[in-house]
Amino acid sequence: MSLGGLLLRFRQWSEHGLMAAYYRDVVRPRILRTAPISGTTDPLCELHVLTCRGDWLNLIWSLKSFYRSSSRRYALCLHEDGTVPEEGLGQLRRHFPDARLILRAEADKRAELELRDYPCSLDFRRRNALAPKVFDFIWYLHGERMLLFDSDLLFFHEPKELLRRIEDPSYGINTVNRDVASAYTVEPSAVRRTTGLQVVERFNSGLGLIHRASMRLDWIEGFLGLPGIQDGHFWRIEQTIYALCSSRHGVELLPDEYTVYLEQGIGTRPLRHYVGAIRHLMYREGIARLAKDGLLNY
Repeated sequence: MSLGGLLLRFRQWSEHGLMAAYYRDVVRPRILRTAPISGTTDPLCELHVLTCRGDWLNLIWSLKSFYRSSSRRYALCLHEDGTVPEEGLGQLRRHFPDARLILRAEADKRAELELRDYPCSLDFRRRNALAPKVFDFIWYLHGERMLLFDSDLLFFHEPKELLRRIEDPSYGINTVNRDVASAYTVEPSAVRRTTGLQVVERFNSGLGLIHRASMRLDWIEGFLGLPGIQDGHFWRIEQTIYALCSSRHGVELLPDEYTVYLEQGIGTRPLRHYVGAIRHLMYREGIARLAKDGLLNY
């Protein structure tokens, strides 16, 4: 590459980096000035999300963008992983006064009792930071339908098809957004050879409708015995378990407009899942768009 090309690339990186930093460090905290969202008590579906020290502020953007764009007030249950500071816990309580907030210390005590007869599950729950998504979400779920939710989602207008599936009483299978590629700790072909189960490809556990009946402890215990399932990236294990349980229960993926992708641009999509590789876009693209669209006045 020529010197001119290198200078151009450096200039673009600098501009993008500065813009991301501005929206992350200056604009993002302004969400704390907005009014609380009350009335999150609709039992039709209950939204469950796990958050941490680095994500709780992003989560407030995620939830407020969802509740504004959907015009729903699904019940809300917030799980913290034990790292959220008192400031973060206080802000979550203030902005979502009708939500249930489950502290990690409380959930850990329950886990020891709930999993006493499931040794593989108990060991996984003790060692993996994301294991509460697999177990705690179902333990604390009050109804039969759960909206599985991550802290890095932003909604730009009504997610009509997701809401339609959630609110259709005859819709009995799970449905989630499609990942960039299959990201599991076991190969679907190996699972099929071992168990006969056809595993759905490209399952992403960041957003979707999950039925309580699909996350059975006996299924999870059995799946945790598959060779290599607890190897590899820690975040892939819970996604693999969700994919396996959903495949056994029944599952279909959401339409293309919900699919995770790594390129820049929102287009007409109702939402975007800003996974780790594109977290900078959550700030300079997603939060910038929502700020322009008036979320900070909501």
